[in-house]
Amino acid sequence: MIKNYFKTAWRNLWKNKVSSTINIVGLAIGMAACIVILLFVSYERSFDNFHGENIVRLNEVQKFPGMAASQKVGLSMFPMAPALKSEYPEVKSYTRVKWDRKYQMTYGEKKVFLSQVFAVDSAFLKIFKFNVIKGDAQSAIEKPNSIAITQETAEKLFGNEDPIGKVINHYGGDTVQFTVTAIMANSPKNSQLQFDALYSLPGIHQKWMDNWGGNWLNTYLKLAPGTDLKAFEAKMPAFLKKHLKPEQTAFYQLFYLPLKDVHANSTEIGLDYLNYQKFDQKSTNLFAIIAFIVLIIACVNFMNLSTARSADRAKEVGIRKSIGANRPQLAFQFLGETVLLSLLALILALVLVTVALPYVNNLSLRDISLPVFTKPLFLVVIVLSTILVGFISGIYPALFLSSFQPVKVLKGSVETGKNKGTLRNILVVGQFTSAVFLMIATVFVVEQLNFMQKKDPGFTREQVVTVPMDRISGKKYELFKQRLLGNTLIAGVTASQDQLGSHLDQSGATFQYKNDPKRELGVTQLIVDNDYLRLYNIKIIEGKDFSKDKSGNGREYIINESMAHELLRDHPKAGISTLIGQHFGFDSLGVITGIAKNFNFNSLHYKVENLLIANQSDWGLTIASIKIKPGQSQEALDFIKATWKSLNPDYPFEYQFLDDHFAEVYRTDNQVSKIVGILAGLAILISCLGLFGLASFSAEKRVKEIGVRKVLGASVQNIVLLLSGHFIKLVLISNLIAWPLAWYAMDLWLQDFAFHINITWGTFVFVALISVIIALATISFQSIKAAIANPVKSLRSE
Repeated sequence: MIKNYFKTAWRNLWKNKVSSTINIVGLAIGMAACIVILLFVSYERSFDNFHGENIVRLNEVQKFPGMAASQKVGLSMFPMAPALKSEYPEVKSYTRVKWDRKYQMTYGEKKVFLSQVFAVDSAFLKIFKFNVIKGDAQSAIEKPNSIAITQETAEKLFGNEDPIGKVINHYGGDTVQFTVTAIMANSPKNSQLQFDALYSLPGIHQKWMDNWGGNWLNTYLKLAPGTDLKAFEAKMPAFLKKHLKPEQTAFYQLFYLPLKDVHANSTEIGLDYLNYQKFDQKSTNLFAIIAFIVLIIACVNFMNLSTARSADRAKEVGIRKSIGANRPQLAFQFLGETVLLSLLALILALVLVTVALPYVNNLSLRDISLPVFTKPLFLVVIVLSTILVGFISGIYPALFLSSFQPVKVLKGSVETGKNKGTLRNILVVGQFTSAVFLMIATVFVVEQLNFMQKKDPGFTREQVVTVPMDRISGKKYELFKQRLLGNTLIAGVTASQDQLGSHLDQSGATFQYKNDPKRELGVTQLIVDNDYLRLYNIKIIEGKDFSKDKSGNGREYIINESMAHELLRDHPKAGISTLIGQHFGFDSLGVITGIAKNFNFNSLHYKVENLLIANQSDWGLTIASIKIKPGQSQEALDFIKATWKSLNPDYPFEYQFLDDHFAEVYRTDNQVSKIVGILAGLAILISCLGLFGLASFSAEKRVKEIGVRKVLGASVQNIVLLLSGHFIKLVLISNLIAWPLAWYAMDLWLQDFAFHINITWGTFVFVALISVIIALATISFQSIKAAIANPVKSLRSE
């Protein structure tokens, strides 16, 4: 019997090639989209799972006077970890992480610059389960000046030599010697902590043990099993009150994130430097929801086409029932056909996934693979899920087909029923409502991304090359600057401690307006040299730029409009020009010399914060900004590189165009827009496949009606309108349903941006027009084919 069912199923699929192809291709596309997104979701949720349980990261909420809003940061204070360990039994162990980038290491004649090196406490390799290939993880970094290096670093420094016990040197102003104690496997790509080496933190930084108030590292705690994290957090105000000065306690709050949540649930946390490929879980969940919608649309296609073609199977059902088949057997047969079709779709889906994954990896910057052969359990889950999809898709058609009465169908009086047509219409509307919703969302997401990329940020970022500097190369910055300015290819050179587009540091500052008492405020700071505002064309609306010659002038500060309004909070009627010359600044008060027009120094996700720009290059500058003249970019870059090499022969030359940096700032938004757009396109494609199948069926069933109408004088246009009108009406209804849903969803989404586009009706009308055109193009082929057919052929069949 099973063999007979299989033969019947295969013959039916082969007989109805168009319908079967539409179902298989539609299901395959839906399955492929679902598999790719689930692979992405699985990869995202795998971050740091291998480290075990009960590991948390300590974070701060900072709210300083003068700040418009509090900010969450991933940083913490050096003494916090040992104090927490000694005072709370919930804390079993801890490690702090201080990072150094572009870290120079030498061994004999070999010199390498490591991308990221961590200074950590000795418990780091006990808390985190990174694979130690050689050496003892328990004691690898217990002793001062001990270092554990990755396999890649070992190959760079030692080649085929055994590194254990060998001494390597670091020069960062002073020479530090390290003894290699362990070799580790390279950090897995699904770890938020990416590093090239680990060295002992206490041996280098014992002087910071009393540094309460300085936030410049990450703290991780291993908690006792069963610890109530909320209850533990509730003890933190008392902890801060005990260790901070009374006036500081109002500025800080502490909260914890489980390690497994840090990667995906820290979008609102700034200064989050050790969070590799940070990605918002809300976006991941959105992708999963849309992918399931696409799959459901594909399942709906099958239900529609199966019930629409029910009359074709009616006599088969009648004959089978008349010779003894019961309803469960028939339902089982039709479900078997659906499952067979689903398994065929799975094969095509796996091919599509294999083809799509390189593009997905390039877009997402992940290393996602299809583990069909490496993980047998994955294949089992996929096959079982496919059978479930087939069952869900076929359960209604199976019950419907198996319900036919043999007496009626064998007499040729089978009725598919008005209710069945209504159900098909509802399903088509549901399909296109989902597709139109996704189309509208895609348009708004792309428009918002274009808005962010093209909006004038208030400064010039075209033709600006940024070059990172460290403590050694930074000492030669002035000479580097002068040599560059001697070439006509260079339009300007400046430097700063931070890069525009990055999260700038906060600091405390003191302000005194005329004879008022002094005020302590929190400010976002930007430390620059005196050419910074000129190179970036940041406009001064009151006062003047930094003096070229500062001798005898003391400290000079420029603030933005937002900061100016905050300083005049107690004097609302005073103009901002009255701030010029007022005492303001850090340790020793300087004066405000100018007020800059507000500019977006951060992502447009955030509103413009209160900003202080200080010309204090003696604090150390880490980013050189070089404006090159247009038209000769490569020649300018070659000259900059040659100049760098002449001054810093032992340091690699690295650069980035500022435009590329801002592209990275909006990289996640760009990824979201492309993925949502692709899924929307797939939803439209699958919906159109279903529409094509229904239009084909409709034209086939009305072939004699069309013949009669043509004989009576109906034109091709009349016939096309007759066949297309019903489906176009369904598409228009879908638009009317999708519009309010999309409006609400997009309004909610745009609230995440401080600067965003407005929702306009034009976009909805545009999408409606496009959806109608797509639907019309889909069904017009069958409609025109039926309309131009010779009526003699259809009428003489009787």
